[in-house]
Amino acid sequence: MQLTMPSFDRAHILVIGDVMLDRYWHGGTTRISPEAPVPVVKVGQVEDRPGGAANVALNIAALGAGASLIGVVGEDEAGMVLQSRLKAAGIRTDFQISALRPTITKLRVVSRHQQLLRMDFEEQFQADDCDQFLQKARVLMPYMDAMVLSDYAKGSLQIAPELIALAKQFSVPVLVDPKGHDFSRYRGATLLTPNFVEFESIVGRCRTEQDIVERGAALVRDLDLQGILVTRGEQGMTLLRAGQPELHLPARAREVFDVTGAGDTVISVLAAAIASGQSIPEAMALANLAAGIVVAKQGTATVNSPELRRAVQSEQGSERGVVTEEQLLIAIEDARASGERIVFTNGCFDIIHAGHVGYLEEARMQGDRLIVAVNGDASIRRLKGEGRPINPVDRRMAVLAALESVDWVLFFDDDTPERLLETIKPDVLVKGGDYREDQVVGGEIVKSNGGHVKVLGFVESCSTTAIVNKIREQ
Repeated sequence: MQLTMPSFDRAHILVIGDVMLDRYWHGGTTRISPEAPVPVVKVGQVEDRPGGAANVALNIAALGAGASLIGVVGEDEAGMVLQSRLKAAGIRTDFQISALRPTITKLRVVSRHQQLLRMDFEEQFQADDCDQFLQKARVLMPYMDAMVLSDYAKGSLQIAPELIALAKQFSVPVLVDPKGHDFSRYRGATLLTPNFVEFESIVGRCRTEQDIVERGAALVRDLDLQGILVTRGEQGMTLLRAGQPELHLPARAREVFDVTGAGDTVISVLAAAIASGQSIPEAMALANLAAGIVVAKQGTATVNSPELRRAVQSEQGSERGVVTEEQLLIAIEDARASGERIVFTNGCFDIIHAGHVGYLEEARMQGDRLIVAVNGDASIRRLKGEGRPINPVDRRMAVLAALESVDWVLFFDDDTPERLLETIKPDVLVKGGDYREDQVVGGEIVKSNGGHVKVLGFVESCSTTAIVNKIREQ
């Protein structure tokens, strides 16, 4: 499957469900309490993160899509903190305030990256706590490209059937992260995303893959769904659709650090991708990549667009190597979003020799990512005369791309790289040879954009021209 990054910024998703505040107390542990055999944690940092349906909205916003959130919070400090965090992330909130029940809060005590204790502050919401949800959703639905129901079994989604019916009136796809032992209230949704335990609680014990496929297909048919995506932890994901063969994707996590919020990330990416026009299988593949990223993070985490794009590029083998100018600009955007410094150098590189290798290694040390712009064949003929280049541009770029120090290689047919420098705006322009800094072509362009110029020396008595002349003499 050829993965592509959707235009998330064109999509807007409505999230409705159980919102909560995930609160973390971090501190060191050096002794055991004299009062009881428990560790004493000296709290040094307090961290608040939106959780539950709020984390789904946060994930959607991190991808660059628009997110609106409907939920219920208490008339308390936790509710105000939650609204403040979401507003700062650009999420439109329309909360119903309960005067009788508190904002759901989960407090975790963490020491040395290990969770020692979790305390839950919550009461089950009742029908009157969320009786304005349908009215709020009806106002927003005409402007939505997808709707997510994030059910944590806290009582906020008692009117799930009415919300699904409303979305269908506007032809808005509905994705549900379900809970409980009765999925019938999600009838007519587009896609359900249960984990394997939740799936088995509905269909019974599945001892074989065939059991999963057959029972999943029956559930899709009985509930009038387009599909069920079963998340299976280290066994990946399985998509089951009526009249379609099952689709299984293996787990992509290299290291699992914390699975908190992984389900939120999966349904967020699914919804944003589908809202952006991708098919369910394409959206599933993106969600699978995103899940592999988020479980390597601690706590309730999100995946942003640059992280996901980088994973897609890696999947397609385009994270580094020979690129077009358009591909390079996307890669640079992602690198800068991660705080990386961009180094640029250029040259003919007709015959790659030890001087080039050492020079490029030193150039790479000036930053985090190295771009090598190579003169095209026509450009070299104008600069060096007939008989050059010895190697055509595609072969020169292939050799350069194989060097560990080089991240991206592209060619240009202008006599100078000035146009590229105007477009790329590198942090460092590197040039080798007996130049003064003020003699480097394009140096003033780089400086005017906030970068600087670095002149490096080549390995002595090692040059392409010398090698060519020696061969010709012999």
